[in-house]
Amino acid sequence: MLTQQLRQLERDGIVSRIVHHQVPPKVEYGLTAWGQSLCPALDSLLRWAERREGGEDALR
Repeated sequence: MLTQQLRQLERDGIVSRIVHHQVPPKVEYGLTAWGQSLCPALDSLLRWAERREGGEDALR
């Protein structure tokens, strides 16, 4: 399942995949510039979730 998600993120241009041809096999993933552009939106979602964990009073 993780491999499927990573491959889809790669197709979407969000992550890049580097294959190192060695034994044992090694693959590295990293955010592309497009993927990094999602960070502010994800940070906003994280702050929203943290407020929710604080209860309804945190929203006022």
